[in-house]
Amino acid sequence: MPDATQPVLYSVEGHVARITLNRPDKRNALNDEVISGVKGSLRDADRDERVRVVVISGEGKDFCSGADLSALHKIADASVTENQDDARSLMELFLMLRGLAVPVVAAVQGRALAGGCGLATACDLVLASSSARFGYPEVKIGFVPAIVMAILRRNVSEKNAFGLITRGKQISAAEAKRIGLVNEIFSEDTFTADVDAYLKGFNETSRSAVTLTKKLLYEIDGLDFNAALDTGVDVNVIARMTDDCKQGIAKFLKK
Repeated sequence: MPDATQPVLYSVEGHVARITLNRPDKRNALNDEVISGVKGSLRDADRDERVRVVVISGEGKDFCSGADLSALHKIADASVTENQDDARSLMELFLMLRGLAVPVVAAVQGRALAGGCGLATACDLVLASSSARFGYPEVKIGFVPAIVMAILRRNVSEKNAFGLITRGKQISAAEAKRIGLVNEIFSEDTFTADVDAYLKGFNETSRSAVTLTKKLLYEIDGLDFNAALDTGVDVNVIARMTDDCKQGIAKFLKK
């Protein structure tokens, strides 16, 4: 049983690993302990062969409001080296989300702002309640959403990204879906049940095929067209050799 006093809670239910930001009184704001807790939970999920999907959510009314006041004070007083180490810690978290074998889903209720919006954007899929709000307000305090920008730029068009990060405005879940930041919107009243139903869809897919698909999708970002196709050939061959594929073909041929 997880310790309910911890800033990040982790549990596995069936094939679903659940990571919960557990600072509702601070709107689940990010600090060193939260980032470390999410990283540790992701490592646990990656080692667990039962897990087919990871979902990250926030306890209470908000998903995550970004850095907390103590973290902002730390930034203001830190040296260049200390700030670099702090920024790299967040970068490492985003890389872990991308590198995890299985899909990572952000289940967003309430506000996902600044680093909280970055955390959601860095996940593979984003599910939002109808009243959820998203935004990158960093520019209002002279800050830059720099680390997540490489991911945001791959999620939405250049002009939508530019507007989002330079105006610092909050947008609705409907607007976030329209520009490509959100995959699905669910009713506030049925959000938990709808998210669970969505996650169960991964029980119907091959874990090895989804893992290979995720890896290939992100790997081709840095390749030219011919190299991307060539890498696709390699992954195609690997997929054919997996037990899931062999069993799937055999089952299909018996129909």
